[in-house]
Amino acid sequence: MYLTKSKRSPYYQLIYYRDGKRTTISTKRRLKSEALKFLNEFTGVTYLPAEKSTPLLSEFESIYIEDASKTKSKSYLRSIHLSFRMLSKHISNKSIDKIKPQEIDNFISSVYERSRSASGLYFRTLKAAFSKAVLWNYIEENPFKNIKAPKQVTSLPIFITIEEFNKILHYTRHQFLKDLFITAFYSGMRLGELVNMNWAWIDLNEKLITIKNLNGFMSKSKRERVIPVHPKIQGLLTHRFSNFNQTEFVFFRNERIKLNEDFVSKQFKKSVRLAGLSDDIHFHTLRHSFASNLVQKGVSLYIVKELLGHSSIITTQIYSHLNNDSLSEAVKLLTSE
Repeated sequence: MYLTKSKRSPYYQLIYYRDGKRTTISTKRRLKSEALKFLNEFTGVTYLPAEKSTPLLSEFESIYIEDASKTKSKSYLRSIHLSFRMLSKHISNKSIDKIKPQEIDNFISSVYERSRSASGLYFRTLKAAFSKAVLWNYIEENPFKNIKAPKQVTSLPIFITIEEFNKILHYTRHQFLKDLFITAFYSGMRLGELVNMNWAWIDLNEKLITIKNLNGFMSKSKRERVIPVHPKIQGLLTHRFSNFNQTEFVFFRNERIKLNEDFVSKQFKKSVRLAGLSDDIHFHTLRHSFASNLVQKGVSLYIVKELLGHSSIITTQIYSHLNNDSLSEAVKLLTSE
């Protein structure tokens, strides 16, 4: 017996078995706390979160998304919903303990034929979800456990020059967006970090930005990191502080509302197109450009790793091909004897 909620109804549903038959009733409660009271009154016992009843795939999606929404971004939640929807199309909406590894393998293979990147996304997202199902005692073993991750073509990161970046700024209409773009280009901060950045993160005297996990925000690596403030950023932050130091967020369109990530991405893309640059350039390209420019200046990959907040040096190594001077110097050592 357990509670679930879907997009089809604003109310929590109570799932239970009567005479061996799965039965669903509406709690007529929108809040989980109220729905739990309904459950307790319905059963006459204290509700235990770790119920062992096995939900259907659609029910498990709702349970998993509700849990993930506490720590994951909206874009990741959309990925979860898409992954479950595509899996459900392939294997139907069955109880998750009835899903076989062979069905998962066939699903990933069929997606791989159409799109390698999509197969990788579905594999990673669903494997993580079913790991939770094991943890919550819904199933004994993750059906993804022995399935190999689909091989992906590794593309080199796209980056832009300062000249190209200035072109983008020229076609950016709003000053708050220009300031945000400049901060991204000269700090390597993620979009989620930028829209959540508040004045408590910034020390203008020490010229440091500290990415903090506060007020419902958590960085991708789940740990804080410090970024030295580039002179370009120092100037704009000083100006914004003198005019907007009473606001919660550093960058905003409306003082009381946090910027929407999709809005910022679309505005950046609009400026890129107006500048006549490649359509392959996205907002995340600014982060790639920050890292690429550092590597080309001879900065150690380990320092770049810390500045970007990567949890593993393996992620940072996608920029290793840019340090050609170091490679050339290494080869020259063989001929110096």
